[in-house]
Amino acid sequence: MPGLIGRKVGMTSLFDVNGKNVPCTVIEAGPCVVTQIKTKETDGYEAVQIAFGDKKEKSTSKAELGHFKKVGTTPKAKVIELSQEDLSGYKLGDVLTVEALPVDTLVDVIGISKGKGFQGVVKRYGFGGVGGTTHGQSDRLRAPGSMGASSWPSRVFKGKRLAGRMGGDRVKLVNLQVMKVIAESNLVLVKGAVPGANGSFLTIEY
Repeated sequence: MPGLIGRKVGMTSLFDVNGKNVPCTVIEAGPCVVTQIKTKETDGYEAVQIAFGDKKEKSTSKAELGHFKKVGTTPKAKVIELSQEDLSGYKLGDVLTVEALPVDTLVDVIGISKGKGFQGVVKRYGFGGVGGTTHGQSDRLRAPGSMGASSWPSRVFKGKRLAGRMGGDRVKLVNLQVMKVIAESNLVLVKGAVPGANGSFLTIEY
């Protein structure tokens, strides 16, 4: 599956052909450099490795420096692999840009959602809380409620929705429409919101 690596810039809005105001996410996608081509003969599977974003040489390991110098490119901040059945259209050092993304194309966007830390059941799962604030229940409004029966099973079942760490997960949104491509600035505008904070890395598959 072909794709690009990008960085989330922020959100804006566009008017479509019907005059409707559509919220969009601005993504700086590419240019990405093909840094390795993996084949079944050498690696056991077929994939294309691409890299994006400049990285300081002093912050790069010697192994990474050698890997990038073999391709003739500067150290990159983000490297991913994309499964690809037909490798004939790729060669080392190729540069992939947003020009390959026509408007109205449907893409999948993968990112790491914003971390929320340790959260209770009201924020994490939308619980309504226990009872009201009357009858002396001063501290029960955002409580999770009953854990389960007493004599049996005498434990809490695995998978019960309780307080815990929220966010910071890999999230994939599918079939987002490309609303606009600004090739000279390496920008692509996709319809709707995508996971992650501004400045975080994203993977665009199309």
